[in-house]
Amino acid sequence: MRIATFTFRSIPLRPGCAGADKFAIELYPRLVRRGHQVVAYNRLFKGEEPIGEEYQGVRTKNFYTPTRKKGFDSILHSFKVCWDIIVHDTADVVHIQNGGNSPFALLLRMFGKKVFLSQDGVDWKRAKWPWYGRIYLWMTQYLTAVAPHAVVFDNIFCKAEFEKRFHRTYDFVPFGSEVSEDKIDESILAELGLEKGGYFLFVGRFIPDKGLQYLVPAFEKVETGKKLVLVGGAPNPSEFERGLMSTKDPRIVFPGYVYGGKTHALMKNAYAYVQPSDIEGLSPVILENMGLGTPIVCSDIPENEYVVGETGVKFRKGDVEDLRSKLQWTLANPDAMRRNGQAGRERARREFSWDAVTAAFERIFEDPTGKRHRVATAPAVQR
Repeated sequence: MRIATFTFRSIPLRPGCAGADKFAIELYPRLVRRGHQVVAYNRLFKGEEPIGEEYQGVRTKNFYTPTRKKGFDSILHSFKVCWDIIVHDTADVVHIQNGGNSPFALLLRMFGKKVFLSQDGVDWKRAKWPWYGRIYLWMTQYLTAVAPHAVVFDNIFCKAEFEKRFHRTYDFVPFGSEVSEDKIDESILAELGLEKGGYFLFVGRFIPDKGLQYLVPAFEKVETGKKLVLVGGAPNPSEFERGLMSTKDPRIVFPGYVYGGKTHALMKNAYAYVQPSDIEGLSPVILENMGLGTPIVCSDIPENEYVVGETGVKFRKGDVEDLRSKLQWTLANPDAMRRNGQAGRERARREFSWDAVTAAFERIFEDPTGKRHRVATAPAVQR
């Protein structure tokens, strides 16, 4: 197949990338290795240089967007990409992510493309969007449900909600969990002055959805000599990010964006990984930590509970005091945390595989009719 994909940020990764980009660098090179042609459209801002024209067999095309205004940059980029796909006929199959881009699915179908959309949650509820963005995302829900040839959810709860509302059947395909441990770069520990097992970790965007406004004040009250390492930042400069970084606690470390083997070294050597999110799809960063055997502390939202099962320590969403209490409990129970980490690793390997994810997407792309048996790669999900 000739496949085009867009609506992530960059292949390979660059500062500002997140879960959609991680998904892209795992899925698309695997599709190339299975014999398909893939062109990926990167989104660049002024001053950013392209990172090559190829990544592990995936051909990349780099388009600039003239604004960083949240939401509008993505829409302008998508218009440019659709024009290129249609005018230059770069693909027969187009894979896009997130419902805000569903109007482009309709446009591409008008020009004979087979269009598939991945949806990772109820986007219009995410606090990171301004009011006009949430209204737009709410209005595009119907197009998300009906415009693509197929919609693929990594969130079984969002999938069930859409099926109930729109009386249609959709696909469920989770993320994979594998991490290449032979590429782990532990030099990052010395760079940041960290000891193995001597810190809690968070990796992701500094946006309200992720719950760092609970984690920072909770950790400030925890009695420990361990540190809290917050990897990442805001995709655009924000007061929210500046507020987090204004903490006076010297135990809280902000290394900025870290990628690849250094990120995985931080995950593997953390005492525990903390995911305090209010809203998630199916978190790839939780899966990676589980795949490395790192114990998980997470909010009790259904999406997180689905991933970790009984292997994680869970706190009430948005409850700073409960999070503080659970963090303190983990410090008093290191043996239980080690058992949780091992159980999580076994669960990740058993139920979440990138090769299975790739095979599932390949089957979906090859049959756009929607009449086939729907794909579910996780044993716990039945049709």
